[in-house]
Amino acid sequence: MTSTAAHEAVDAITSLEALDEPARTVGKTVRNAVPAGPVKDALSGTWLGHALHPVLTDLPIGTWTSAVLLDWLGGEASGDAADRLVALGIAFALPAAATGITEWADAEPASDEVRRVGVVHAAANTGALALFGASLAARRSGSRGAGKLLALAGAGVMTASGFLGGHLSFAKGVGVDQTAFEEAPPEWTTAMRDADLPEGESRYAEVAGVGVLVARHEGSVYALSNRCVHRGGPLDEGELSGGCVTCPLHGSTYRLADGSVVRGPAAYEQPVWQVRVREGVIELKR
Repeated sequence: MTSTAAHEAVDAITSLEALDEPARTVGKTVRNAVPAGPVKDALSGTWLGHALHPVLTDLPIGTWTSAVLLDWLGGEASGDAADRLVALGIAFALPAAATGITEWADAEPASDEVRRVGVVHAAANTGALALFGASLAARRSGSRGAGKLLALAGAGVMTASGFLGGHLSFAKGVGVDQTAFEEAPPEWTTAMRDADLPEGESRYAEVAGVGVLVARHEGSVYALSNRCVHRGGPLDEGELSGGCVTCPLHGSTYRLADGSVVRGPAAYEQPVWQVRVREGVIELKR
């Protein structure tokens, strides 16, 4: 089947090796500027229990699209409303950009496609913001015709950028729950010998093809899916402390007892497995 023009454009972006160095530099700068902590958790959506970036992107998209429609279909009476919508979209774009760039920066170590498409997506969003900013300036100076054309151009760039953002989320899995498609067994399944799990330590077990972190804390045995929901980091290589496990990639911390997020940037709870010890064997099921 022949690729569409949009997918051919993505393929062309993916082949641009020259994007790697600036993309890595931007990603590192963002990670250093927004380290693990309350600000990063807020931008990641930890408090919401859902990635925050896709929620916020609807705001500039909706306001700017509405402004363009009023420009060309609303008549002269809708001019002031269109101007206010352009201004609102600019205000909304800033927090949407902040959440998006922190989410993309955490994609490292990333595939070439994620890294390259992500930096072009960010650049296109910046271009759309600049065009709508110029449109607002033109409107306020009395050049409404130029303002309308600049907004129309901004909407075109925004649409192209939106395609790239959707590709990152839906085709490459950036910002989604990394355990969403795990197929865990519904029946009790042997994981390991109880004697092989000392107090205060964890072990990796594979149950029906799914990786599981099994840990013993204060005499009780707990189990979580081993693949971190945030970016797929291996929890069995993380640190156990105080009844929690911390992912070695980006520092997301989960409570062993219920998988709840103690510290982000993870926005989703880590899947919990039921545990029982029978005849010296640890058995698990979801």
